[in-house]
Amino acid sequence: MNKDKLVNIHEAAKGLISGKTILYPTDTIWGIGCDATNETAIKAIEEMKNRPENKSFILLVESIAMLERYVKHIPDIAYDLMDVSEKPLTIIFDSPIHLPDSIRAKDGSIGIRVTQDSNCRRLIQQLKKPLISTSANLSGEAIPKNFNEIHETIKSKVDLILDDRLNEVMNKPSSILKLSNDGKVKVIR
Repeated sequence: MNKDKLVNIHEAAKGLISGKTILYPTDTIWGIGCDATNETAIKAIEEMKNRPENKSFILLVESIAMLERYVKHIPDIAYDLMDVSEKPLTIIFDSPIHLPDSIRAKDGSIGIRVTQDSNCRRLIQQLKKPLISTSANLSGEAIPKNFNEIHETIKSKVDLILDDRLNEVMNKPSSILKLSNDGKVKVIR
């Protein structure tokens, strides 16, 4: 691994603003991220992971207020679920706005999580936009449980690596629910 890629939170945020990709710990697992509105950076992540273009991404936002800027209709139950969830909760919404089509699912929906991780929140606050959060693995491979398990291809292709929690085991994916505008709730994971 190139140690020059290791950056602190402030340098990582500056990199995100300038269109770079980052490898970073989230509130669930190690992720690869970028500005969720930057098509060039999104494409770089797809190529890095050898990920199919038609596969949607999960986004992280730092607050419910930010979530409300990127989803046209948030079902009332979403607020209750976020309040009572004991573990990280990703919700798939039907009506995202101000986001590129390339990160949405085939049906136009998108998964968004209000992160509780302090570093993720700081990154997003400085970026002032949602952050892509996709697992730090090559498409089809197992999700790494810690930084050392991340494939060298990912480490070499990502622009920056957040120098935090490098030795921590992280293997608790979020719960995922799909909340349709018509009030239907579907448990995905």
